[in-house]
Amino acid sequence: MAGYAVAVDIGASSGRLIAGKLDEGRLKLKEIHRFENKLVQRDGHFCWDISRIFEEIKAGIHHCREKGIVPASIGIDTWAVDFVLLDRDGQPLTEAVSYRDPRTDGMMEEVFSFIPKEKLYMETGIQFQKFNTIYQLFSLKRSSPELLKKAKTFLMIPDYLNYLLTGVKANEYTNATSTQLVNAFTKDWDDKLLGELGINRELFQEIRAPKTILGHLSAELVSEFGFDFKVILPATHDTGSAVISVPETEETIYISSGTWSLMGAENHFPICVPKAAEFNFTNEGGVDYQYRFLKNIMGLWMIQEVKRNYKNEYSFTQLVEMAREAREFSAIVNVNDGRFLKPEDMIGEIQNYCLETGQAVPSSPGEVAKCVFDSLAAGYKEAAGQLEEIFEREFSRINVIGGGSQNEMLNQLISNATGKPVYAGPVEATAIGNIAVQLMALGEIGDIREARQIIRDSFEVKKYTPEHKLVN
Repeated sequence: MAGYAVAVDIGASSGRLIAGKLDEGRLKLKEIHRFENKLVQRDGHFCWDISRIFEEIKAGIHHCREKGIVPASIGIDTWAVDFVLLDRDGQPLTEAVSYRDPRTDGMMEEVFSFIPKEKLYMETGIQFQKFNTIYQLFSLKRSSPELLKKAKTFLMIPDYLNYLLTGVKANEYTNATSTQLVNAFTKDWDDKLLGELGINRELFQEIRAPKTILGHLSAELVSEFGFDFKVILPATHDTGSAVISVPETEETIYISSGTWSLMGAENHFPICVPKAAEFNFTNEGGVDYQYRFLKNIMGLWMIQEVKRNYKNEYSFTQLVEMAREAREFSAIVNVNDGRFLKPEDMIGEIQNYCLETGQAVPSSPGEVAKCVFDSLAAGYKEAAGQLEEIFEREFSRINVIGGGSQNEMLNQLISNATGKPVYAGPVEATAIGNIAVQLMALGEIGDIREARQIIRDSFEVKKYTPEHKLVN
């Protein structure tokens, strides 16, 4: 069983290696390895355990041999914005600090004091989130200027993992755009912006596009694994990979549903108009220089934290069922309120918000879960309306992709709230998109259009239509 492309798909709570290959025009997947990912505290910061992540990737590659799979290639995708700085010897100078760390508190406003917010949006087209890379780097400039001076290389998380595999330093395009440091029109690092920030342009590598064959494994890793394969750049931003799995894009709003919900539409050019800035939509780069015009909405992170606060007493399935049983309860929170980004007590924050806004306060696990799902649906409805206002047209359908597409209750709530049919799936959208790009680079798939047809033919998609009330 040779010729597999292996997707290394790492999210904020878990990672997995999934192998895929074409078989009679269908894409067949085989899970190889799955592992937990979580934040650790180091030197007073919330960080990713990047060394352990790399060891898990290597463990997955070892499992390939055990399962009789010889990869033709491998591609890595992760979340956006976070990075590692290397010294002149190629060694990490910094921990992989998480976007959920409070070090960026107040940094966005400080940057606006000398770079007007409107100008920043017009040049980069990127939404304003306090954790964007630009504010993380500015925080370092304020707190650790000597460290920033020592730094010789800036690599985002998947860039760094690729470097550990190959020894090649490169910044991949789709993830680089999330930094708010890439010009939306030149598709390259914005030298003028970096100069205004006082950040050394020499830190940044050549931006490489998805489908680039970065190289082969280092000699040391070839010796360890007993075989070699190509390392290919997919869309290393996980949402960039996921949206390739949206089977139909012309009339579709997509929601890439996981820890975050990324909701938007595919476009051929950046939309850097005042209305897009007002609604805080972003223009992130996609495969073949398409643009992912979308916004971040707090996603299943909220229910993940609710589950944790209940000491994992209830499974996600149980929380959904209890939410169904609490059908008479109604309260809505603004899921994008900053208080929900990294609270110690998510349940308490939800209850306080409801109390402060004069709503019924959820008390039981079912009521809390119902509040989260109703609030997410309300957030999606608002974002859909904003998209249609910016595009000045209606979209006929919504496609939920990723792990969150398995939540049938939430899918129905989205359909009910927006009045649109909801198509749910494929579930493994990110890994599928990652593999599809590798197969394009290997010449087995011609282009995105062909990839989407193959994906349509290969994976189940469920349809939900609007109802006046949720039916069990």
